[in-house]
Amino acid sequence: MSAGELEVRAAGIRLAVFDVDGVLTDGRLILDDHGVQTKAFHVRDGLGLKALMHHDIAVAVITARESSVVERRMAELGIEHLRQGQSDKRLAMRALLAELDVPGSQASYMGDDLIDWPAMRECALSAAPADADAWIRSRVDIVTQAPGGFGAVREFCERLLAARGVLEDWRAGYQ
Repeated sequence: MSAGELEVRAAGIRLAVFDVDGVLTDGRLILDDHGVQTKAFHVRDGLGLKALMHHDIAVAVITARESSVVERRMAELGIEHLRQGQSDKRLAMRALLAELDVPGSQASYMGDDLIDWPAMRECALSAAPADADAWIRSRVDIVTQAPGGFGAVREFCERLLAARGVLEDWRAGYQ
């Protein structure tokens, strides 16, 4: 895909969907002696997600795992479309597109591993963090410079905002 076509697709995105482990986090699962799971989210990724929502791009999360930590973080960010426990991400993506009445041609998906590929294929634009599975990186439209959990989501969000021509206005709002 040419750079121009990539920008046209990015400009038309109305729904941005993200995986959690390996995308919004670094992919490690940390369990304490009591079986309590913790995850680390990058605060800059959160600000990027809020920027998308502020600029009329719906944000959703589809994850195969279930975690109260993820539920809490998504609630803090105001992300209403959280789908946990989704082992078939293609079906989850199709259901989400139907529910939100958004065609796949106006959706993006950012994932890092094989389980994400079926959902990515339902979308106009696919992305992966720098440290995603090599097979995935070779097939997606965009590979970020940042690894998962360390700003990859923010980088992708800014790319979508730039394609819409609102990135600099968003940044200027903080001056």
